[in-house]
Amino acid sequence: MVSLRCKMLVKAELEKLDLAFTNIELGEVQLVENISEIKRGQLKEALHTSGLELMDDKNAILIERIKNTIVEMVHYTDDLPGVNFSVFLSKKLNQDYQLLSEIFSKTKGITIEHFIILHKIERVKELLMYDELTLTEISYKLHYSSVAHLSNQFKKTTGLTPSFFKNLKNKERSNLENL
Repeated sequence: MVSLRCKMLVKAELEKLDLAFTNIELGEVQLVENISEIKRGQLKEALHTSGLELMDDKNAILIERIKNTIVEMVHYTDDLPGVNFSVFLSKKLNQDYQLLSEIFSKTKGITIEHFIILHKIERVKELLMYDELTLTEISYKLHYSSVAHLSNQFKKTTGLTPSFFKNLKNKERSNLENL
């Protein structure tokens, strides 16, 4: 689950099945009591029909929690944490970062750091398209050490400079308006 809409969908499915819960977070639901295998199967099917998945594997659950924490942190909060991401993840998930890193890398085939970079670049793209912040403001907002560092990472990841990307998007929008 990576959005409010997913959380609402899960809540609706839980309510349809009369399953009491105390909390729904991104990628995690806390039920009041254990559920029967029949109810579990019904929930799994209902979620699957909606494009979601009920996970049983502890490592898969942990990876989803890592991914959701990163997505929430990069895309849905105004300020990134002032501490290293490794410290933030370790505290947020109450797990040793070395363990998190090892499980994530083995399962996903990329490091947590690379996953964070990919999401930060996606966030940079969003902010560039909104055209409300300068590149300097974006680099500050996403805790880059400098505009040059952001630009280098953006170019390495996308093959484009941030300025070229921003202008490309503006041209595409103006072409659509002229139709």
